[in-house]
Amino acid sequence: MRVVKSVSTMQRLARNWRRRGVRIGFVPTMGYLHAGHVSLIQRARRIAGKNGIVIVSIYVNPAQFGPAEDLSRYPRDFDRDWQLCRQAGADVIFAPNDAQMYPGQGEGRYSTYVVEERLSRSMEGQSRPTHFRGVTTIVAKLFNIVLPDAAVFGAKDFQQAAVIQRMVQDLNFPVKIVVAPTVRETDGLAMSSRNKYLDASQRPQATVLWKVIQRAKAAVKNSSRPLAAEKLRRELKAFIQRQPAARVDYIQFFDAQTFEPVRTVTGGTHIALAAFLGNTRLIDNGTL
Repeated sequence: MRVVKSVSTMQRLARNWRRRGVRIGFVPTMGYLHAGHVSLIQRARRIAGKNGIVIVSIYVNPAQFGPAEDLSRYPRDFDRDWQLCRQAGADVIFAPNDAQMYPGQGEGRYSTYVVEERLSRSMEGQSRPTHFRGVTTIVAKLFNIVLPDAAVFGAKDFQQAAVIQRMVQDLNFPVKIVVAPTVRETDGLAMSSRNKYLDASQRPQATVLWKVIQRAKAAVKNSSRPLAAEKLRRELKAFIQRQPAARVDYIQFFDAQTFEPVRTVTGGTHIALAAFLGNTRLIDNGTL
């Protein structure tokens, strides 16, 4: 397995593979990989085929972190990531640094960003105002560098995947976007690199995100009529905040195509939520 750190080298390799008709599967990550990432890499391998190339990028993208967020302490362990990539069947790790990805940023010469203006307005876009601009910019750059036929994202970041799909559609990127199912711990907690932040008392409390999705599903299933979204939201928020370390950021019921909030909740409505467990912010989502 090869490690590439230079943008120009990665582009040259990708161009050569594309000229030869080699199929490229791509998994963009910020590293500190877990079983959820492994499932994405394995999916990319199935897409690329045994004669294709699977590329995993490992880059903690500063543009998607707000000023008060956890950029400096975001977990990193490249040696462990390398082992997991190799075991999962990756061929290349693309691991650039900030100077490669944002040349001249410190001198103010980097000034071009990609912005999606509709699906990114609510939920994560509202709580983290510059987040999606950073995500779409880095993914667009990575697509231009890696030149993938297909890129695999996880459904845990449901809004992010939708924003990227819209960007690809609107800007005519010749990339197929594959959204793979969320991988969970045995107790239901969605796998996330940030789970590492949870201490021994917070970790069991964090399962409340999954429990609240199941609670909402049960409420819809057991109701003979549509449920008022605001009333259900208040009930679920109270349920979460029974946990001593928990604080709700948002709970949203919305149409999964338009991302517009809905006033009534029925089967097929999507729920997304974000909550803090201590200082750790976690997200989850599901279809009711």
